[in-house]
Amino acid sequence: MKKNKIIIRVLLLASFLFGSAQNSVEKVQINPNHPKAKTVLPVLQSLTDNGVPGAGLAIFDKDGWWAASTGYSKLESKGRMTDDHLHYLQSVAKTYMAVCVLKLYEEGKLKLDDPITLYLEPQILSMVNRADEITVKMLLNHTSGIPEYNFDPEYASILLQYPETVLTPINYIEYIKGKALTFEPGSQYAYRNTNYVLLSLIVDHITGNHGMYMEEVIFKPLGLKHTYYQISEKKLKGEQLPDSYWDRYSDGSLENVSYIQRQNVTYMVGDDGIVTTTVEAVQFLRGLLEGKLLQPSTLDLMENWVKGPDGIPRYGLGLGYTKIAGHTAIGHSGGGIGAGCELRYFPEKDLYMFVGINIGTVTESPLHISLAQKREELFQALLD
Repeated sequence: MKKNKIIIRVLLLASFLFGSAQNSVEKVQINPNHPKAKTVLPVLQSLTDNGVPGAGLAIFDKDGWWAASTGYSKLESKGRMTDDHLHYLQSVAKTYMAVCVLKLYEEGKLKLDDPITLYLEPQILSMVNRADEITVKMLLNHTSGIPEYNFDPEYASILLQYPETVLTPINYIEYIKGKALTFEPGSQYAYRNTNYVLLSLIVDHITGNHGMYMEEVIFKPLGLKHTYYQISEKKLKGEQLPDSYWDRYSDGSLENVSYIQRQNVTYMVGDDGIVTTTVEAVQFLRGLLEGKLLQPSTLDLMENWVKGPDGIPRYGLGLGYTKIAGHTAIGHSGGGIGAGCELRYFPEKDLYMFVGINIGTVTESPLHISLAQKREELFQALLD
């Protein structure tokens, strides 16, 4: 297995060195006769028959591309979810942010083992306890010990009661000001959104604008024309975002929270903030893991997994590791007030997939019991 991985990385290096941005752009042809369609489509439909307003899915494997959408983009008007709709990536944006940081590493503009004090302004550093002991790598793999900004009750209150509030990146860091680290830097793993807000500020410090840098090093090389970060009406140019729904009172009743969802995502940086189509989400992960964005040695660093308290591998540099239906899955998941998604690659099956739904996944709901069961059925159908 190790020998095969070395051969693959050598081939990727040749592709990276001699390829070009032009030939990295992929022409997507959906295979209407994809063998997975007959088994997967009914399960996707069952999601939207059991409480999920709408869902979209895209896959790529040895039989090519396949995509499908079911249910509603807007319950009130019964508007259908289509493959052209954008989906909120939520925390999947962390993988994109990690690629930006690692591109700067490849360009020699930062070192992963450097303390973050070398790359952040004094105003920000004054709010991060023991910043001189925390490295860039610790932010990337969630071993910094920095507290979670969205655990602060004031943040939750603003999000839900005053969603029109404009939050800057520094505002998010202010929620951890003066708070002690939750553990010794580098000693263990604990997933924290704050880490990736700080990474976006590091990329700002080096490039001047991390959003523009993301477009230059990811969106353009992969030809992602329907992927957007730091969204606005002007930037989206009329693209369709589905409405978002949330079971606020955990009683099985859905509330349209599109305004809260969109406002929240509009201002988030580093840890969230991207919308895209199902196909372009898969194109990103495929482009990354097939060596179109980073050098093979850097991809190896991304897959250097840290373990959770249970000793199970959890996270690399912006990539998550998990087991689904008995199979290794590499990628990321994302959840918000009014959306949820998963972007995965299954190396044993050589299968890429993305699924997005427009119902909130970050609070408990009776609807989630059925949703969890249907999720398992979906992955079983994909991996059989």
